[in-house]
Amino acid sequence: MSQPGPANGGTLVYEQAHQGILKLIDQRNYMAGDRIPSERDLSERLGVHRMTVRKAIEKLVREGVLERRGTSGTYIPAPVIMRPISAHLISHSISEIVRKCGGQPGSKLLFFEQRDASLRVAEKLNVDIGDPLIVIKRLRIVDDLPFCVETTWLPSSRVPGLAADDLYGDSSLYALLEERYGIKTKNGTTTVSAAPASAQDAEILGLKRGESALVIHSVVTDLQERPIEYLTSLNHPRRVMFTLE
Repeated sequence: MSQPGPANGGTLVYEQAHQGILKLIDQRNYMAGDRIPSERDLSERLGVHRMTVRKAIEKLVREGVLERRGTSGTYIPAPVIMRPISAHLISHSISEIVRKCGGQPGSKLLFFEQRDASLRVAEKLNVDIGDPLIVIKRLRIVDDLPFCVETTWLPSSRVPGLAADDLYGDSSLYALLEERYGIKTKNGTTTVSAAPASAQDAEILGLKRGESALVIHSVVTDLQERPIEYLTSLNHPRRVMFTLE
């Protein structure tokens, strides 16, 4: 089997191999932890040189779509984070969840600012349109891998004095709400869906442009059923799996 060079379509063949492997993975409904066919098998199926297949697989490994396991083959990566979405666990600290999964948690504060409540967020938090809110966006990390981007809206009146410095590092917002403001939280309503990540969030999470992520929308309340937080959590589809408990 001949391999065309760059002058007569080598780059195109490489991209075709890359897309062909992605299509095969999708069509055969591979699950996390499954082994994909060997380079030799893929070469025969796709009709391209084995070295082209190897380059395409290496790119997919860099993208996090596949992982190599020594000499045993190439696999669909298993999720790093098993994230519970049951009502009594949704508001638990992300860092606590990461540690329970055996990972080292990390967090990066992307922004912390005050905004006026929009109609949509005002309805979620049961406040008036234009009321001041604290908006916090953080990148969550496990073992140096980004796995979710979370945006939180809080009524400013409920958290006077809250500052960006309070949320650097591995700080838990829920622990802070209880310790400083005496607010104990529980889950109100939660929805889970899949939606394309924005260009900015896709870049942060290491996703391809337009790739879908797993999205949690949640309203967290205090024990008196008053909304205290509206949360949007955008989760990496290959690094997070939701569990019901």
